[in-house]
Amino acid sequence: MIAAHDLSPAELAALLHFHADAGVDWLLENQPVDRFAEFAAARPARPQPGQETGAAARQPSQPTAERAADPYSQQSPQPKRQTPARGAPTAPAVQQNVAMPDEQAVAAARFAAESARSLTELKTALEGFSGCNLKNSARNTIFADGDPASAIMVIGPMPDADDDREGLPFAGRTGLLLDRMLAAIGLERSTIMLGNVVPWRPPGNRPPTQAEMDICRPFIERQIALAEPKHLLLLGNFTARFFFGGTGTIHTLRGQWRDVAAGHLILPALASLHPQELLNAPASKSLAWQDLLAFQAKIAEG
Repeated sequence: MIAAHDLSPAELAALLHFHADAGVDWLLENQPVDRFAEFAAARPARPQPGQETGAAARQPSQPTAERAADPYSQQSPQPKRQTPARGAPTAPAVQQNVAMPDEQAVAAARFAAESARSLTELKTALEGFSGCNLKNSARNTIFADGDPASAIMVIGPMPDADDDREGLPFAGRTGLLLDRMLAAIGLERSTIMLGNVVPWRPPGNRPPTQAEMDICRPFIERQIALAEPKHLLLLGNFTARFFFGGTGTIHTLRGQWRDVAAGHLILPALASLHPQELLNAPASKSLAWQDLLAFQAKIAEG
């Protein structure tokens, strides 16, 4: 195993970025450390409440005037209460981070999304929204990118590490493969709309929870309503389930045109495999090619 001191500053920085992208939040020691035993060993050396240490413990206390007059008195002198000097800093009150309830967060997301009258306003509202905990761990808010005038929109599930780093949907290897897939049917990234169901990358690329999906739903539906595409291409198992419902896999949901509701719009949508799924299973590229041809034919019917 390579030790940290054997790495150059650039290599160490790259390693730290890799662990952050993978969702690593804690640093562990090479050998286990028993913190409970350390605490128990250090506890006897700590002064107990009311116990004086150092020079104060070695010096006898001076009797007060009352005790000097009555040497048999057993009453201990009352300590004088110390009050902070005027203007002295005081310890701040401890504030706990209280999470917004899911129902309240969904209502706030719906209000923010419906208040936007353009994609620019919706992007501003999404970037200012703080009701979803996914935003706390993500680097960027990933908003739709491309040309809404094309009437074509391709939607993926959620940002991955490359998307989160670049601040754009479908970056990195999956983006390059998607570019080649689109070029095969005469489309380009810059001439269509690209987006994600969830605008923030979940830690460690974990699936979003149902509450997180409910909070993000108003924003993606408002994106579709404002862009007004005539054709939707839904990529990936998560995206297909999100819009179609049910618990089917992408292999049972792909290749079939279905209607999707977004605001006042009812749009035809086709589900297909996500580029990452094709990278993991190249044998499925033939299925994705069939879906792309069906999508191209639908656009040609226009």
